[in-house]
Amino acid sequence: MNSASIYLDHSATTPLHPEVLEVMLPYLTEAYGNPGSLHRQGRKARRGIETAREQVAALIGADPTEIVFTGSGTEANNMVVTGLESPSSSRAFSMTCSTMEHHSLLLPFQHAGRRSPTAAPFLPCDRRGVTEVNPESISPSTTLISVMTANNETGMIQPIASLGALCRERGILFHTDAIQAIGKIPVEVGQLPVDAMSLSAHKIQGPKGVGAFYLRNGLRLQPLVRGGPQEGNQRAGTENVAGIVGFGHACQLAQIQLSEGWLEVERLRDHLERSIAERIPDTWLNADSSAERLPHISNVGFAGLEGEAIMRGLDAEGISVSTGSACSSGSLDPSHVLLAMGQSRAQAHAAIRFSLGCQTTRAEMDHVLEVLPGLIERLRSGADDHPRPSPPR
Repeated sequence: MNSASIYLDHSATTPLHPEVLEVMLPYLTEAYGNPGSLHRQGRKARRGIETAREQVAALIGADPTEIVFTGSGTEANNMVVTGLESPSSSRAFSMTCSTMEHHSLLLPFQHAGRRSPTAAPFLPCDRRGVTEVNPESISPSTTLISVMTANNETGMIQPIASLGALCRERGILFHTDAIQAIGKIPVEVGQLPVDAMSLSAHKIQGPKGVGAFYLRNGLRLQPLVRGGPQEGNQRAGTENVAGIVGFGHACQLAQIQLSEGWLEVERLRDHLERSIAERIPDTWLNADSSAERLPHISNVGFAGLEGEAIMRGLDAEGISVSTGSACSSGSLDPSHVLLAMGQSRAQAHAAIRFSLGCQTTRAEMDHVLEVLPGLIERLRSGADDHPRPSPPR
C-alpha cells in the first residue's frame, strides 16, 4: 500500500480527470484564438465555449442561454449578492442566507449588511445541520434568499425544494450554491424552484479557476466585472477557453457518473464511519446519519483533540484530509457550521472531514482505519491533562 496516494479531501478539490485534460490541451496549443474574434481561430474558440455551455446546462437541466461562465464558484456567489435584481422595482432589495453558507457567500452577505439596513437576519439551522424552514422567520420585505444545496463540511442536504416553494409563494428570489452537490446528486433546475445557482468545475474533476452561474431566463444581473461584452454583457473579460471547455467535459462525465451512481462511494463512507465508531471511543458524527447526505462526505469529531493535530498526523502518514472548508483552513477559528449546529468551540475544533472520490478504494479505507486508531491514541495520551468535550447532544 502506497499511503501517499490516499487522498480524502475531494470536497476541497478533485484531481483533474485525464479525459478533461485531453479535451483542454488543444485550446492551450493550436486553438488559441480569442473567442471574441471573427476569424477562423476565434470562431473555433467560440465553438468550444458554446459546446461547454450546452454541457454545463445539460447537467442541471437548464437552457444554455441561462449559463454565465465565471472565474470561480466564489465569483458566482458574489455575483448573487452584488448583482441580482428584484423583478419588482417597487420593493427595496433585502436579502438573507443561512448561517451555514460557504464564506464566499456568507462574507458578502455580511458586508452587504454593514453597508445597508436591507440585509435580514440569517436563517438558523437545527442541531442536525439542516436549515430551518420557518415562514415566520422570513421578513415580509425580503427579496432574495440563498441556501446551499448541500453543506460542504457535513454533507447534509438542505430542504431546497420546500424553501424554494416558499420563496415562489412570496415572490422572493431564491439562489442556491450547488457547488458541492452537482455531480453527486441530481440537481435539476426544472424540478427545483430556484432562480439562480452557483457552480464550480474543480469539485467535479474539472480545472481550477472556472465557475458558472445559472440565472433563470427573464431575470436581470448587474455585472460584478465590467469592461467588455463577454458572457452576454454579464461578465467582462476574455474567457478562459481551455478551462471552460474542461468544465463542460467534466459536467458530461459527471452526468454519466450520476447515472451509474455513487453507491459504492457511499458504502465506503459508511464503512469508515462504522469502523471509527467501533474502534475509537469518544467520537461522534457531525451529521444525522439517517437524513439525506451527500454520499462522499463524513465529518467526525474526536473528543479531547484538535482537528489540526489529527490532520497533520494523517498527513505524515500520507493521508490527506481536512478540518473543514478548504477556504478557511488557515484560520484558527472553529467551524462556523458546527457552531451554528450548537456545538461548543472545543467540539467544533475536534472535527475532521473525510471526503471521498470515485477513485477511492476499499483498500485505502482499510489502510486509513489501520492508521487512525493508533494516531488518536497517541495524540490523546499526550493530551490527557486536558478535559475532553462531551459529544454533541
